[in-house]
Parts: sequence; structure tokens; C-alpha cells
Amino acid sequence: MESKTLQATIVPSRGRVTGRLMLAVLYAVMGSLCFGYNTGVINVPEKNIKDFVNKTDWDRSGSPASSDRVTCLYALIVAIFAVGGCVGGILAGAWSNFFGRKHGMAISAVVGVVGAALMYFSKQAAAYEMIIVGRLVIGFSSGLYTGLTPMYLSEVSSLHIRGALGVLHQLGVVCGILLSQILGFPEILGTDDYWEILLGLTIVPCVVQLLLLPVCPESPRFLLIAKEQEEEARRVLRMLRGTDVIDDDIQEMKAEACHTASEPKIRLQDFVSKKSLRTPLIISIVMQLSQQLSGINGIFYYSSSLFKGAGLEEDTAIHATSGVGAVMVSMTLVTIPLMDRLGRRTLHMVGLGGMFLFSILITLTLALKDEVEGFKIGSIVVSLIFVVFFALGPGSIPWLIVAELFAQGPRSVAISVSVLVNWVANFIVGYSFPFIQKGLGDYTFLPFTVFLLLFAIFTFVYLPETKGRTIEDITMVWRAKEDKSAPPFKEDENKAAASRL
Repeated sequence: MESKTLQATIVPSRGRVTGRLMLAVLYAVMGSLCFGYNTGVINVPEKNIKDFVNKTDWDRSGSPASSDRVTCLYALIVAIFAVGGCVGGILAGAWSNFFGRKHGMAISAVVGVVGAALMYFSKQAAAYEMIIVGRLVIGFSSGLYTGLTPMYLSEVSSLHIRGALGVLHQLGVVCGILLSQILGFPEILGTDDYWEILLGLTIVPCVVQLLLLPVCPESPRFLLIAKEQEEEARRVLRMLRGTDVIDDDIQEMKAEACHTASEPKIRLQDFVSKKSLRTPLIISIVMQLSQQLSGINGIFYYSSSLFKGAGLEEDTAIHATSGVGAVMVSMTLVTIPLMDRLGRRTLHMVGLGGMFLFSILITLTLALKDEVEGFKIGSIVVSLIFVVFFALGPGSIPWLIVAELFAQGPRSVAISVSVLVNWVANFIVGYSFPFIQKGLGDYTFLPFTVFLLLFAIFTFVYLPETKGRTIEDITMVWRAKEDKSAPPFKEDENKAAASRL
């Protein structure tokens, strides 16, 4: 136990933010941008795509599609993206171990190019089925990215900026969402003439990523631990840190590698039988659910129809939708310096608490919009504040926390399971939201209000702080808890959470 404690006290050197590190981050974040773009792009051209589906059925059968058929097909186009994401999420861990982090993302970019081409050519082929398949393919690519990008960012960053770089995945996602919303304006590409170009433009970040491939390094942690290439790992670390003082980084990785090598090969059933793996996995799963079952995807996918339901004209509702993306980008930028100052736990709790409060206000303003003057605009304002609190914590923290809770051995499996849960929940919300909206009307957000309260309580009780701690140090606590000999967490809130684990 003594040796493990000594290993856990190794603190890697700070280094500096180098140009090569920034290129590596840009390379990874292109995948996040692709994911975000495809999350937001389907929202604005809803009417154009429904008209295309209707026209295609008319040309094929001589009669228009029923309203229910069009609604179901559009819901499928929206939600099939998450089905592909589920498959990509399941494979993300094995994919990263087989191809490596760097080349795994490059192959994912090639898959993204295929998906973009299918969606772009759907109009020329008069086949809305190509949109469905294209969304499935691009969803697979995005599912891989949701596992690979946070993992890569965590492994190329130093301890002192790991939280800030981890947020860049979410920054890429929200920039993609905002970009898709702006390009979807009726004055730009959100028209019957250009909507297929809007869908096909997802090819751009994929191509940029492939162009950056030659100048980006592989993850040094992957090189040292998985490939046992210490000299190459040292070379990459010197390049990323901009210093020759990297021995502490190497020793910290070796401590993790030593523990990984001393344990038997991790199997999926070990996550059930071993408390040291089961506890952080449960936390990781609930964190993913707190993101997807918060109601945020209802706003991402259907904000245009929500705003029209609040009484806005169609063009005004489309422009108001871009406010969602703008708020996400602004608040994610604010979160970057806060992540390594306030910590993950605090930001997540504040985010969930704020979303809980404003989900209630969304329901009240929608329900009373016809009785109270100003509540139509008020519903939009509180919706945007709801997005502010999402960006503060639940938007980014679930993606980066999984890589921090697990050592190298179980990390890939844990990320795959967590990403799968995230995408399954994404699919459920994406497909069911229009039906929930139809059934509950102005009270659509009430189920999400209940979920938010439960997630806030869970976070307060169980989530420890990972800010400023090495991965080996964090995982040692889980192992020690299983042995009933856990060292205390360094921060007071950690003690409170750890005592309940």
C-alpha cells in the first residue's frame, strides 16, 4: 500500500502550451465540431425536409404522405443519428485500442465523409432513405468521436490543464451546433433549394481533420502503456510540453502501467463484480444520463417548433434558435478557466440545480403564455437561461469525467459503456420528444424536471472531485475503498462524496 501511495503523489510537470499541442487539440476538436454540427443541423430545415419527404412520396405513389407518416419519418431522420452513435459508442474503446487514438479518429473522419455524401446526394436521387442512411453513418462516426476525442484530449494534456482541454470537446460540439444554426437561416442555406448543401457541409471538418493527420502526434500515454514505446512517448511528450523535463510525466504513466500490468485482463463482468470498477462506472453512467435526460436535446432538435409554439413567426423562430447555439458557445468559453478552479463537481451541481429551476419556469411560461402578457417572449428567455446552466456543467463534464475516473486498463471499456448509454438516451429523447410534446403540450418539460432533481441529488451524494488529481491517484481511492482502506480525498467535498461510495 505504501508504494501505491508514493506513486499517487507524483505530480507531472506543468510544461507550456505549445503550437504542436494546439494542433493536436485542433485535430481532435474537428471530430467534436462534426458531432455538434450534425446534432444541430437537422433542427432548422425541418419544414424543407418534411416537404421533400412529402414530394418524394407524391412522385412515387401519386398521393401525398399522411401527416403522421411525415412526422414519423422526420423523427426517424432525427433519431437514427443516435442509433449510429450507439454503435460507434460501443466500439469506441476497442476502436481506440486497435487503431490508436490518432488513427482511430482519422478513420472516423473517412466514415464521416461517406455519411456527408449520402445526405448531399439524397435530393438529386429523390430518395429520403439516403438521408436516413447518411444520418446513421454520420452518427456512427460521431459515436466514435464522443469516445475518442475526450480520451485523446485527456491523454495529451498535462495534469494542470486537463480540465480546460477536456472542455474543448464540448466547445467544438457547441460551435458545430451554432454553425449549423447560422448556415440554416433562410437567407443562407435553409431553403428548398439549398438544404441538401446544409446537410452535406459536415464533410468540411472531416476533411480538415484528415489534412491535419500528418502533423499530429499519437497519445503519449497510449504509446507508453499500450504499445510499450517509451522512447517514442518521450519524444511526443517533449514536443507537446515544450520542455525536456518530462520524467515526472513518464513516471506517472509508468505507475499507471504498473498497476494495469499487475491486474488480470479487464472483462465486462468485472465492472459488476468489483466495487472498485462498479462504483465509478455507475457514476459515469448517471453522469451521461444527466446530460441526455435533462431535456436539452428537446431544445437542440426541436427549438424551432418550440419557439413557434410560443407564438413566434416561423422566420423569427428560426433566428431565435441560433441564440441557443450562441449561448452554448459563450458559456462553454466561460467554463474553460472555471473547470480547473471551481472543479467538476461544483460546476455540475450548479448546472443541474439551475436547469431544474428554469425547467419549472419554462413550463410555467408556456402554460400561461396566453394569460400573461410577455410570457411568450419570457418562455424563450428562460429557455436560453436553461441552456446557460447546461453549458456550465452537464454539457461538458460527463464527457471528460469518465477518462478521469478509470486507469488505462478499464478506461476503454468504461468509455464505451458510458458513450453507449449517452447515445441510447439521446435516441430515446430525440425520437420521443415530438410525441411527448404532442401529448403533454405546454407541460413537456415536467418529466425532465423530475430527472434533473434526481441527478442533482445523486451528484451531491456520490460524485467526488477530480480536479488537480492524477488518474492513478483517483483510481487508487476506488481500489482502497474496495479494500476498506481508502486514503482521504484532498478536498472537503471529496470526503463527503467518498464517505457515501
